Amino acid sequence: MPRPAPVPAFCPPLPSFSLSFHTRPAFSTQHSSFSIFHMGLSHHRVSAPSLSLGLPHPFSLSLRLSTSPSFPSLPLPPFPLPPSRLPHFPSAAGGSDIMLRLLRPLLLLLLLPPPGSPEPPGLAQLSPGAPPQAPDLLYADGLRAYAAGAWAPAVALLREALRSQAALGRVRLDCGASCAAEPGAALPAVLLGTPEPDPGPGPTQGSWERQLLRAALRRADCLTQCAARRLGPGGAARLRVGSTLRDAFRRREPYNYLQRAYYQLKKLDLAAAAAHTFFVANPMHLQMREDMAKYRRMSGVQPQSFRDLETPPHWAAYDTGLELLERQEAGLALPRLEEALQGSLAQMESCRADCQGPEEQEGAEEEENGAGSQGGLYEAIARHWIQVLQCRQRCVGETATRPGRSFPVPDFLPSQLRRLHEAHAQVGNLSQAIENVLSVLLFYPDDEAAKRALNQYQAQLGEPRPGLGPREDIQRFILRSLGEKRQLYYAMEHLGTSFKDPDPWTPAALIPEALREKLREDQEKRPWDHEPPKPKPLTYWKDVLLLEGVTLTQDSRQLNGSERAVLDGLLTPAECGVLLQLAKDAAGAGARSGYRGRRSPHTPHERFEGLTVLKAAQLARAGTVGSQGAKLLLEVSERVRTLTQAYFSPERPLHLSFTHLVCRSAIEGEQEQRMDLSHPVHADNCVLDPDTGECWREPPAYTYRDYSGLLYLNDDFQGGDLFFTEPNALTVTARVRPRCGRLVAFSSGGENPHGVWAVTRGRRCALALWHTWAPEHREQEWIEAKELLQESEEEEEEEEEEMPSKDPSPEPPSRRHQRVQDKAGKAPRVREEL
Repeated sequence: MPRPAPVPAFCPPLPSFSLSFHTRPAFSTQHSSFSIFHMGLSHHRVSAPSLSLGLPHPFSLSLRLSTSPSFPSLPLPPFPLPPSRLPHFPSAAGGSDIMLRLLRPLLLLLLLPPPGSPEPPGLAQLSPGAPPQAPDLLYADGLRAYAAGAWAPAVALLREALRSQAALGRVRLDCGASCAAEPGAALPAVLLGTPEPDPGPGPTQGSWERQLLRAALRRADCLTQCAARRLGPGGAARLRVGSTLRDAFRRREPYNYLQRAYYQLKKLDLAAAAAHTFFVANPMHLQMREDMAKYRRMSGVQPQSFRDLETPPHWAAYDTGLELLERQEAGLALPRLEEALQGSLAQMESCRADCQGPEEQEGAEEEENGAGSQGGLYEAIARHWIQVLQCRQRCVGETATRPGRSFPVPDFLPSQLRRLHEAHAQVGNLSQAIENVLSVLLFYPDDEAAKRALNQYQAQLGEPRPGLGPREDIQRFILRSLGEKRQLYYAMEHLGTSFKDPDPWTPAALIPEALREKLREDQEKRPWDHEPPKPKPLTYWKDVLLLEGVTLTQDSRQLNGSERAVLDGLLTPAECGVLLQLAKDAAGAGARSGYRGRRSPHTPHERFEGLTVLKAAQLARAGTVGSQGAKLLLEVSERVRTLTQAYFSPERPLHLSFTHLVCRSAIEGEQEQRMDLSHPVHADNCVLDPDTGECWREPPAYTYRDYSGLLYLNDDFQGGDLFFTEPNALTVTARVRPRCGRLVAFSSGGENPHGVWAVTRGRRCALALWHTWAPEHREQEWIEAKELLQESEEEEEEEEEEMPSKDPSPEPPSRRHQRVQDKAGKAPRVREEL
């Protein structure tokens, strides 16, 4: 039976359109708004002048498009009306009546592709050599065609919008480089720190001011002329893109529309590529995740179809180089590592060129209050220059951040240089090895490993080479970066601005003394800088575990990993039965928490039910479930926390962060030829990237989780085994079969990727627990549940002391059964030692 067609991820809202007629006198720039016919929920009026295409008549039809309240109206190019359909507008000298006819048919005609238009050529450049057009207008046209179901024009327009946006960036970069290289473009020496001769007494200002402003005017003139040559009349000002649209392109939203349009055009290969490109930058987009799975099941989609069309090339070279190094193929890795380094530096230059845009106000409120315009010429220059410097410094982190990630790869450039010098040494290129290790020492002069490597290379090389030194490109990068940091720290100290240094290698002497203590305190607050304490040897805790009746079944070595353990004997069969009955009673009462007993969010072939400790206590107080199970749930969770702390973190207290009783049930009739997992491979406190093996400790992951535990309640089901993998999420390193009372405990980070095999028959129940070192993330619901159960117990004791009620009506059976059970004593404790 064929799979259903994929539903487009984030099916974008259909845009609304507004029509407005404008009069434009032949020799005047004034305009007047007449009326609007809005195909949406309301009518609007437009006051912005319409654009002109050089029409022979003074009239034009313009549209404005808005896709959502958060997306601003985008002006669309004007469409000339045929003379036969031109309305007559009254003028100052008098005119005829207004006849608005055929507006809706006209709009529909505008939405349709022109007759005989060819299909878009896919991902190829649509207009080779042509100057870029306004990306915002192209994007708006593309959305308009998308809304009308004109898939081929939508693809062409969206691809052209992406091409024009990229071309604008290249123009900015090329013009900036060419103008900086022109003769006489360099600033005078006095502006670079050389003392200026004393001009003598007098009220006149120093010559540095005239030189600075003259140099700025020359550079502005050069950039304007260069942009006009490359982009046509008006240059970059005519094609300026707003911040909202820049963010949309940065989030790769055009590819979300493209994947749907390509799918409608039966171009599955291109649809999968567009979907993958959007998904790389939006890995938490659940709808796109489902669409990607559907594309993979389609017969017309090959594995190579899932390619990223936007990722900067240095990442591909970087990943290939690391893969070759892991295979001990240093000779093949060297060209790719060098390509990655050069690509990283080029990407930073491109990012820096984008920083030289107009000054951006920090907020609407500041702009309204006039705070952004306070001060005179030099205050405005300083404010804008600080913004440019801050943006340039952020380029280091942006270049080191993979698409879809929130944090950069730490020490991106120095780590590449370390790999380069090691690879050069392996193949015998000692001169290049020395150049790269000297470049590492420019970042970290006291790096002992780099010093040892340098001494080793120099000893192997023999006679000294006088011309051997650090790489010139790295020297330029560091000198320029340090110069910018000095200015930013000066502004931070004297002008009250803010600056977050992205580099850990910045010399402490560069930072003003008054700022060092504050920056040091901020650095210490970052939780990811702390290394977890190492657990004591297993033999130290062996006796403790034996005293509690718990047996260690497998340790980290037997599980082929680090900080993993399988412990048996935490529950008796009777206790497993009580907790299983608790889960069953809560589910039968319709009080499921978590996923409400619906299909699992991880697979459509299972149902998922969850019960928290607080919900269990509330149900017990209401008499819906027995209090014995709710109390045991609290007790067992504390039991697991105690053992996890004793085994992994004896010197640092652990706190329960979240406790969840979960059951996964196979859906009958949907298990044949099943290929998915009950729970995909993941890590508990970081976002796992299987392609690189890295795990990003950032939201939406629960970054405060430090240790995880799974306490199983039964084994009468098929499938459902827990397994650990390598960071690639493919190579299974260990597998654990659930059974009553078995605890699998492990650290929550990227060192322990894990998943769950599909449950193909029966119902699998387990108690999932997460622990944290951070007291502020202690599970508050656990405390509330404990207080609630204590209150219930005290109330029942008070009721027993009171006289029996005179009401002859019988007590509800469920409540009577509960009280008989409570009077008989607390839940039987089979293992009092725990």
